[in-house]
Amino acid sequence: MFKGSYVAIVTPFKNGKIDEKKFAELIEFQIKNGTDGIVPAGCTGEAATLTHEEQKHLMKFTTEVVNKRVRVVAGAGSNNTMEAISLTKAAKIAGADGVLSITPYYNKPTPEGQYRHYEAIAKSVDIPIMVYNVPSRTGISMKPETVARLSKIDNIVAIKEASGSLDQVSQILLLSDITVLSGDDSLTLPMMAVGAKGVVSVVANIIPKEVHEMVSNFLEGDIKKAEKLHYQLLPLCKAMFIETNPIPVKTSMKLIGRLNGEFRLPLCEMVTENEARLKKALKDYGIL
Repeated sequence: MFKGSYVAIVTPFKNGKIDEKKFAELIEFQIKNGTDGIVPAGCTGEAATLTHEEQKHLMKFTTEVVNKRVRVVAGAGSNNTMEAISLTKAAKIAGADGVLSITPYYNKPTPEGQYRHYEAIAKSVDIPIMVYNVPSRTGISMKPETVARLSKIDNIVAIKEASGSLDQVSQILLLSDITVLSGDDSLTLPMMAVGAKGVVSVVANIIPKEVHEMVSNFLEGDIKKAEKLHYQLLPLCKAMFIETNPIPVKTSMKLIGRLNGEFRLPLCEMVTENEARLKKALKDYGIL
């Protein structure tokens, strides 16, 4: 169901509050440049520091601005299963096309606990679910066998895979027919080479057209063009993670005049030497 280039969109703040006008501008910029879907209130959107009311409002606001022009997959995960169900219900009410649901973090459930968590969400809300495996954030990785079990549940249709392992992607696709999307920008093309269908991208916040073109070229069979774009994008993709995401991407957007760069604590501005590295990457790419 989900394929192509999805942006894990940042949440703009102004004086501590969500800047709706800027957020709408960012959505329009994405749609204009070919992005296939918008993913609000994920890790890149600083969901960890949004209240549930703000998160639910972002879901509704995004669907209203998008107005069915592209897909909306709302961040609706939690390490509390009942909270995840509540957020998923809100996404359904808001009119989202699906939800992104992170593996429970901190409490580190067993594979059986992971399965029951997602099963409970899927049984509670009739909406397409993209599970999200990101061990660097959660402290635990989903086993391919668990993903394969989950793929047998009708509305669990995709996984955003951010383990950094091509073996993990290969094993998931060997054991199931679930749609895999890359959660690591620098690995999007390698993942697609073994069967992934696209990306939920951080770097697309600043270069959505190029990310979309790389993914669509590969899906359409023009491997050479996709490879060329992969190598052009690679240094910039790496630069987005020289500090904790979304610090580099928001700083990039500030440097190129697209955002004010405001964060919510505990996230804060980059250290000087890392910002210098980021500026160099942006200059080398030609957007600063």
